[in-house]
Amino acid sequence: MKLLILSALLASACAFPQRNNDYDHHQQHQQQHQPQQQQQHQHQQNIEKRTQETTTWIPILKYNKEQGEDGSYKTEYQTGNNIVHEESGYLKDFSDAHPNGVLVQQGAYSYEAPDGQIIHVQYTADEKGFRVTGDHLPTEPPIPEGIRKGLEEIYAGIKRREQEAKSNPKYAETAAQRAELDYNGQYYHQ
Repeated sequence: MKLLILSALLASACAFPQRNNDYDHHQQHQQQHQPQQQQQHQHQQNIEKRTQETTTWIPILKYNKEQGEDGSYKTEYQTGNNIVHEESGYLKDFSDAHPNGVLVQQGAYSYEAPDGQIIHVQYTADEKGFRVTGDHLPTEPPIPEGIRKGLEEIYAGIKRREQEAKSNPKYAETAAQRAELDYNGQYYHQ
């Protein structure tokens, strides 16, 4: 009987720390996840608040879309915040190089910039790429007069040499030798 009581006592003593460890581990796990859950809940509330503050419903005032059987289309829409868009497209150039054709898209859109200026943009997209124009887009500056004249003189000199080479075989031979010297890094000076 003493052996039985001693065995029961030993078994309960061995089992007691295991239950306590499990309980402590469960408590720690809950405490670790509770701040995360609170943070997630707070984050969700912040997102909802920002969404309510910044999202404004903008009506679509006009929307039309026409689709042709040949692949052509035309679409246009206008929104309540002054965005206007029109676009048309069609397929062209059915050939061996382009068995499915080339899609050509042309369109325009406008919108109001934050400073109140109305921005107008026209564009074309085809086999040559996407090209856009608009008054608000920067353009390349004109070539300064001195540089333009210098380039014209260079091109005129090239043309003179080409004409001289055609009319004078000796000049052509000399020019070829000069070009070879220049190519090899032995520059020819007149």
